[in-house]
Amino acid sequence: MSDDSNVSRRRFLGTVAVAGAVYAAACSKSQQSQEWAEKASDGRALKAGLIGCGGRGTGAALDFLAAGTGLSIVALGDVFQDRLDSARQKIEEKGQKIADDKCFVGFDAYQKVINSDIDVVLTATPPHFRPQHFAAAVEAGKHIFMEKPVAVDPVGIRSILDTASKAKTKNLVVVTGTQRRHEPSYKQAFERISNGAIGEIVTARVYWNQGQLWYKERLEGWTDMEWLVRDWVNWVSMSGDHIVEQHVHNLDVGCWFLNEYPTKAVGFGGRARRVTGDQYDFFTVDYEMPSGRHMQSMCRQIDGCANDVAEYIIGTNGWAHMQGGKDCVIYKKDGTIAWSFKATLDEAGETNPDAPKKVTNPYRLEHVDFVTSVRNATPFNEAENTAKSTLTAIMGREAAYTGRAVTWDEIMKADTRLGPTEYALGPAPIEVKIAVPGKAKEPQQS
Repeated sequence: MSDDSNVSRRRFLGTVAVAGAVYAAACSKSQQSQEWAEKASDGRALKAGLIGCGGRGTGAALDFLAAGTGLSIVALGDVFQDRLDSARQKIEEKGQKIADDKCFVGFDAYQKVINSDIDVVLTATPPHFRPQHFAAAVEAGKHIFMEKPVAVDPVGIRSILDTASKAKTKNLVVVTGTQRRHEPSYKQAFERISNGAIGEIVTARVYWNQGQLWYKERLEGWTDMEWLVRDWVNWVSMSGDHIVEQHVHNLDVGCWFLNEYPTKAVGFGGRARRVTGDQYDFFTVDYEMPSGRHMQSMCRQIDGCANDVAEYIIGTNGWAHMQGGKDCVIYKKDGTIAWSFKATLDEAGETNPDAPKKVTNPYRLEHVDFVTSVRNATPFNEAENTAKSTLTAIMGREAAYTGRAVTWDEIMKADTRLGPTEYALGPAPIEVKIAVPGKAKEPQQS
């Protein structure tokens, strides 16, 4: 494994601490350990354009608007008119008026949004399109919020890493939808564990096991491409499979706390109940780290099974149990609680000594950090970390699909590029061909 796949502890801690410094700047020095900014610092007005008007894109736009004052959405872009109209209605219900000539439909809508008079790009299209849209936004000098994962294949990852470097030279702020890195509970747990709260970290276990996700049956009149994009979360070429699209959150936390990215992955998975697309329903992957430690990964999307969405960090003197949007707990070796953080969201009122204020939804907190960083000219760039976490997920996917041990160097250099290369509402590669690992048993000689 190359040195690029691991990050020195000093550099790594410095990188992940930046977002914490952004929100902590709004608090007095004596309060920094227990309070956080629920709104971005005041400053110049910021105009944003949204690329990708589905549910997650609409949510990102509303979270951006709620992150502070002087924020507006002035341009929208999507492949489909109905998705744009839905997002526009929800945004305008918040008092935002979007001009007709700032609403763009089609595969080139992203460029029209970027070319509008905006300061900030919010992009939440299917992940297949992320490298292309990120590159265009950075080329135009825009600050960027882009959802995770940042790509679906190694070619896309290399593009993201290249664009991330360009964004740094332009002092652009890039936030990437890994909201756990912005949650006070996770940041406080990270600080305590880094300071020895569980002793030396031995291993990590990361899970995203839940019920079946949504899907779109093909309607009469839909072209291949329309179905592929509308049903994107079920197609490897659009989402990367759910180990990449969803489980990347947990893998990112594991790599963050372990302070390293894997050298090798061995795994397996399969398809049991999926209705559309060409993805697996479940994966389990063992990741080997440069230090010799292991990270055990598991994800599943099947109804009626045991569910768990959490990360477990195990040390020589205890362990931590963390859940996005929920409690984070550090246990002593004997199983008693050493520390806990009650993650009460906006809608709830319960607090505890470690959470003296209500905890704002982490989806909003990442926009608070984003806006504050832009206004204070203190840029931080999450694209590289998230690209490496996304590659970790791709590495696990390929290990399960093939049955082989897949190395970091191998996957980083691979020429795999998934999905269409031409974008129009017509024919597209939608053959349902499910990956089968290994090889068939050779016939026995009589």
